[in-house]
Amino acid sequence: MSLIVHKYGGTSMGSIERIKNVARRVAKWHAAGHQVVVVPSAMSGETNRLLGLARELSPQPDGRELDAIAATGEQVSSGLLAIALQAEGVQARSYAGWQVAVKTDSSYTKARISSIDDTRIRGDLDEGRVVIVTGFQGVDDEGHITTLGRGGSDTSAVAVAAAIGADECLIYTDVDGVYTTDPRVVPEARRMAVVSFEEMLEMASLGSKVLQIRSVEFAGKYRVPTRVLSSLTDPLMPLDEEMRSGTLITFEEDEKMEAAVVSGIAFSRDEAKITLLAVPDKPGIAYSILGPVAAANIDVDMIVQNVSVAGTTDFSFTVNRNEFLRTIDVLKRDVIPAVGARELITDEKVAKVSIVGIGMRSHVGVASLMFQTLSQEGINIQMISTSEIKTSVLIDDKYLELAVRALHKAFDLDKEPAAKG
Repeated sequence: MSLIVHKYGGTSMGSIERIKNVARRVAKWHAAGHQVVVVPSAMSGETNRLLGLARELSPQPDGRELDAIAATGEQVSSGLLAIALQAEGVQARSYAGWQVAVKTDSSYTKARISSIDDTRIRGDLDEGRVVIVTGFQGVDDEGHITTLGRGGSDTSAVAVAAAIGADECLIYTDVDGVYTTDPRVVPEARRMAVVSFEEMLEMASLGSKVLQIRSVEFAGKYRVPTRVLSSLTDPLMPLDEEMRSGTLITFEEDEKMEAAVVSGIAFSRDEAKITLLAVPDKPGIAYSILGPVAAANIDVDMIVQNVSVAGTTDFSFTVNRNEFLRTIDVLKRDVIPAVGARELITDEKVAKVSIVGIGMRSHVGVASLMFQTLSQEGINIQMISTSEIKTSVLIDDKYLELAVRALHKAFDLDKEPAAKG
């Protein structure tokens, strides 16, 4: 008997009929003798509807109250799933995040999990129940409800799996695994049977929407085997067949890992580039610019500081487009008056394309092939960033799909890689 966590996204919980299918699938696992904890998202579109109501009342609602409102979506879906399981003859009990409790910090709308009390969960499992824990939410030290931000249900599921020592965390979604790139952009994209945590972490951070980055961080830190698979398959399919489907996110040293130099192409359309021209080239200038941005809780991605000319330099960086206007406000209010700059240049029509693969550590010429491929397509590179297992470039967003298709072909990602010997 295994201890398994199931996570179901908003599409999987999107209607009463789909909730019934989730209940049938969970009941199948329970009947096979497994202990099951389920972490559901709100029904598809419900969180947006709730937040939209709040913003009809105020353009900038209080974060604490937004979390109190948004958290109700998962509570509804959890209660409905418990009822659906009971209708299948399965004992089930649902809990809100604050009832477990999932403890977080007080960063409303983007809180981080600090600990999970598994006492109630284990007590119910020992009594033969399926336990349902709301995703996306928790409670801070003051007892206030918090939410984890977009994609937070993935994070909740992996964190719960880590806290209870689950054998595996199954992320059920509307896609059947992790692909070499988005099949909507490249029809030849191939589903990967196995991908390393390290590669998945890079892909999630670089724009892949399959898993939320913090969920992958949890999985890697606590070594929770995690599988991405489809909830749209027959819920009564045999368990052994279900466990062979999807993509297993595992450890690099696993002998089953595919031997590919580049495993996937990730991309993000949500980029904005900001350049400060002619700032003083002196020690501490990067901190003087980015310190106030970080203090405003804005994440910076790619950074380039140019060569010094006559004692000044140009400083460029990228942020998520959702943070673009707030970043400009911070620069104009706190940075430019303090450090000076001849001009502030912005560009919201940019995109990031990245190649990812643990094989890049031991192969030369990978980045060179990427640059050559883009050059042959007439695509100019504006910024570059690298790590051991990825190379990212910033380009004009009108060339994004062309770049992804060209790189996917250049690295033979439509072909099955040879297994490790």
